[in-house]
Amino acid sequence: MTVETLRDLIAQSLDADKGEDINIIDLQSQSPLADYMIVATGTSTTHVSALANNLKKKLELLGVKGIRMEGLAQSDWVAMDTGDVMVHLFRKEVRKFYNIEKMWNPLTSFDGSGSHSQISA
Repeated sequence: MTVETLRDLIAQSLDADKGEDINIIDLQSQSPLADYMIVATGTSTTHVSALANNLKKKLELLGVKGIRMEGLAQSDWVAMDTGDVMVHLFRKEVRKFYNIEKMWNPLTSFDGSGSHSQISA
């Protein structure tokens, strides 16, 4: 599976599970840690937890191994490391407080139709 395919599968999964404000950040020229970062918002701690757990299950079914998650116990901010794609899932207030997208530019918004568009931080 290519990193672009993994990126798109993650974004589509989050969209299908009603994740909000899904942003894809291309890190390929900015960081050796990952090729992409995806940031999304859940409506509650229960929703954030469900987004994380459902995404992990879907990726494992597709053969993605070694997925690591942090923050699931509180589910205000869950960080997932899938290897080449980092995923950050937040409650709205927590996302606004940390504003991690501001550290990275350019951002790409995922609109659910499979297309990506550049947005400004």
